[in-house]
Amino acid sequence: MKRLKLLALAAIAASAVAIPAFIIPGKPEVSLVSSQTIDSLGACQGAAYLDGKVYLYGDREVGMVREFSRKGNSMHYTGREIRLTVDGMDVINHPTGIAKHGKLPVFMGNSIRLNAEGTLWRAVIYEVDWKGLLKTGTLDGNLVRTIEDDACIQGTRPEYVEYNGKWLVATADYGDKRNEVRLYDPAVLQKVDKTSAPGVLVTKFTCGPWVQNLHWVPEKGVLVLIQNQIEGRRWRFTFVDLKKSLEKGEQVVLNSVDIDKADELEGFTFTGNSSKGIAVTSSRKSNVHELRVTW
Repeated sequence: MKRLKLLALAAIAASAVAIPAFIIPGKPEVSLVSSQTIDSLGACQGAAYLDGKVYLYGDREVGMVREFSRKGNSMHYTGREIRLTVDGMDVINHPTGIAKHGKLPVFMGNSIRLNAEGTLWRAVIYEVDWKGLLKTGTLDGNLVRTIEDDACIQGTRPEYVEYNGKWLVATADYGDKRNEVRLYDPAVLQKVDKTSAPGVLVTKFTCGPWVQNLHWVPEKGVLVLIQNQIEGRRWRFTFVDLKKSLEKGEQVVLNSVDIDKADELEGFTFTGNSSKGIAVTSSRKSNVHELRVTW
């Protein structure tokens, strides 16, 4: 009997060792559920879930945003489109991020590569009247402030996060050198014309390369870095503990998930809860994807 018990314990131990790391409790995992093609976005640059609607933004003939409703796992265009123009001229031509939370100012990002090497960028954060945009469909009369994000290294992608009880605007760089996630004070940001102005930068931490966008998960205290595995290609989702990352000064990763898709992942958003989300790519076909996240 004693021998049988020892054999049983040995078998349990062996099976425990064989458990793969990806099912360790507390590690967020991502799986692809379905894909669909949504046209008229140009190269889609990101997605945001705001007030019960999904907003997909891209760089068609001008920068633009389209509104969608969710029915089951399907996306349905509501007919509302925002053209990011003033007097018909393209202003936010390459939208990269929509930061909106409660009654705080709304910011949109614009990241423009100025040379083929990616060493020169112009990054701009715009404060916008979101209600006005939804009403009129253009930036005319709804462009509140233009802020040069000169504190950036490569591009800007604003997203609201909560840190130490205060809501701040996070942004990140795209390149493969000196990448940072920086947190800006929105109250100061809406009064300046550049992010290097005193009081804008609150804190920051270093992060991995090729960050296309950011998504905050408030109930988890987790910031998702939406990344490429190599420049402009392949999917990576990196889940970082925001508080610990800021305390350490470098990203503290809960899990990094690579998905075997070869196109350029651009954005991600949860849609009402932290288990179902939408990822978007710059491809013309199969550019919107339903994802499931388990924690």
